[in-house]
Amino acid sequence: MNGWIIWGSAALLYALFRAWYDNWRGTLRPDEIARYLRLLDGRSDTTPEALDRLRLFIEDDDGRDFLMFNIVKANLAPVADPASGAIVPGLSLLQRYARQFTPVLIANGGHPAIIRRKIGGYMDSWGTEDDPGWSVIGLMRYRSRRDMMNLVVDPRFEAAHPDKLAGTLATFSFPTMPMAGFYVGPRLWLALAIALAAAITHLITLSR
Repeated sequence: MNGWIIWGSAALLYALFRAWYDNWRGTLRPDEIARYLRLLDGRSDTTPEALDRLRLFIEDDDGRDFLMFNIVKANLAPVADPASGAIVPGLSLLQRYARQFTPVLIANGGHPAIIRRKIGGYMDSWGTEDDPGWSVIGLMRYRSRRDMMNLVVDPRFEAAHPDKLAGTLATFSFPTMPMAGFYVGPRLWLALAIALAAAITHLITLSR
């Protein structure tokens, strides 16, 4: 009986994770797209060109999750804190933005997938501008384009944006889809971790 309880609990835990982690709502509807664009109209943290690219991206929604590639040149100089006006390191504002951004990302089914600090200059490049001094690259997982838009229009995200502007000298980002690689996402590693924990627990109960 204990075995059924242990493995049933493990299966339930994983099912709850997948209920949160996967997109069960399908692709964006036209009325949803119109609502998101209406909420972004007049926002100070975007441009008409960026809105056009965003509109094309969400209109082409396939309902799948994706990784957003981000590259950032942090502001290492002292700057005025947007909230208090005090002079603080620019990097501290970027870190504060990340602390505000990440909970909103997780609440919408996303998470940081890879965060890496740059440790050298360009090893190979052509047809591009000189390295401006990038600081960090990151891959952020979004559950769906709908969830990305929920984050974009979230008041907490908008409120945190001044910190990003003050702490960032240059940045760009674009969405990506997998082609090849050995990145193992939570769907697999969490399943293995839960199964391992259940197996160890089951063995312990059998040995008593």
